Amino acid sequence: MNSTIKVIVFSLFALITGFSLGVRESQLLPIDMNGAQKLIGIEFSGTQKDTMLTYLEQNLEGYDSMRAHSSNLQNDIVPPLYFDPLPNGFTYNEGQRAIDWQLSENVLLPANPNNLAFFTVAQLSTLIRTRKITSLALTKYYIDRIKKYDSKLLSVVTLTEELGLKQAKIADKEISNGDYRGPLHGIPYGIKDLFAVEGYKTTWGAMPFKDQVLDYNAAIVEKLEEAGAVLIAKLTSGALARGDVWFGGQTKNPWDLEQGASGSSAGSGPTYGTVSRFGAMPLSWTMDKPGPICRSVLDCALVFDAIRGKDLRDRTTRDAPFNFQPEIELADLRIGYLIDQFESDTSSNSVNNEKTLEIFRSMGADFRPVTLPQKIPYNVFDIILRSEAGAFFEELVRSGRDSLMVQQDKQSRANSLRQSRFIPAVEYLQANRHRSVLIERMHEIMKDLDVLISPTFGGRQMLITNLTGHPAVAIPNGLDEDGHPTSITLVGNLFDEATILAVAGKFQKATDFDEMHPSGFR
Repeated sequence: MNSTIKVIVFSLFALITGFSLGVRESQLLPIDMNGAQKLIGIEFSGTQKDTMLTYLEQNLEGYDSMRAHSSNLQNDIVPPLYFDPLPNGFTYNEGQRAIDWQLSENVLLPANPNNLAFFTVAQLSTLIRTRKITSLALTKYYIDRIKKYDSKLLSVVTLTEELGLKQAKIADKEISNGDYRGPLHGIPYGIKDLFAVEGYKTTWGAMPFKDQVLDYNAAIVEKLEEAGAVLIAKLTSGALARGDVWFGGQTKNPWDLEQGASGSSAGSGPTYGTVSRFGAMPLSWTMDKPGPICRSVLDCALVFDAIRGKDLRDRTTRDAPFNFQPEIELADLRIGYLIDQFESDTSSNSVNNEKTLEIFRSMGADFRPVTLPQKIPYNVFDIILRSEAGAFFEELVRSGRDSLMVQQDKQSRANSLRQSRFIPAVEYLQANRHRSVLIERMHEIMKDLDVLISPTFGGRQMLITNLTGHPAVAIPNGLDEDGHPTSITLVGNLFDEATILAVAGKFQKATDFDEMHPSGFR
């Protein structure tokens, strides 16, 4: 490689990213900008390039100065630019009412102990409260199932057995003394390994962090501990919350062990700002929104109520009310459906989706046809997540440890983090301006609706709700021709998780899709 080409290669990296694979050249030249122009889709004249060189050199010096202080940036430090999902003029009811969970008093232990694994949180809660089973016995039961089946599923990063048994014993003692904390008291649970748990590794599913230990608990872990829940496992979520491959292998779909378990999560989606992200691995400061994944809608409501609320350590959080009512009349609601997505759906899910609409109609739903906002530059929005992830994981890339991650192909998280260095700040900000337009346009649609029904993978609803902060819940609605579960998604208004959960619960009571279980784990 001759010296001129070497200068161009090294300087192009330095010009865009401020670091290179080799030693940075001491001086930038106008020719160094030619390749950079192609990457960002803009062209300057020779004179214009010459006049910019001093500024670009100063930028690089600033990058070096900033990186010298990179060790001061702890995980919980976020940019002082906080995403606000609220459209102009939007308000929400601030009055919280008492919730009547309507939990059954007549729950019995199953004749076949294996069936206990498929009881809901609501059912287990009654068993524990009425002393038909102890938290310790239930905790040991689930730990044994993990030990029995996880070699097939690869769904657990760390079994927190010691902590779980300790918490279960405390729960039993409190309950026996009449100190009952509520429906989650004594209930075993697992949490994604994206959340910090003191005394245990928090690996984020990625080889470079497989020995990382954070000496504090995430806000969600604190909240669940306050509710008396029992933590027994830290669960996989793919490497850095992408896909189903982590350093321990590929997490399997229990319905088909030849298939991976899809993305980092599917089904959790509260309003942006209702649940604290403190102690969670940041991927996108303006999109991350944790939520529950449970066996039933009522279970999701119980867990959501426990983990929601204001947290001063996460400035995006709000004390919005959650006035959940298990019983709701669909005829009284304004229910929209994405007409174009249902009519154009040719996937294997289409039959189940049409049956789902008929079930809702039979329960009194009167659908309003709706289409998602048009003439929006949807293709550009991915740079928002990639820019923010690139900022948080800058040191991972700069150190070269990104090469330790298992997946290294074009679709990998490692590759996504690398290319984020080539996203101009101007384009990131412009994308967010278009995001503001989308927020207002989506509000125009949702302000006349209580619920919007969508095929789970219909159109761009998942992308849109990530960008606008709207809550969504995915519920099972059958099996496809290959015997894999399918689902339908309900989208709600900002901070109105209560309505979409109530509607989803109504659907579950009218069907038995949530009672289906994979045969290999019964």
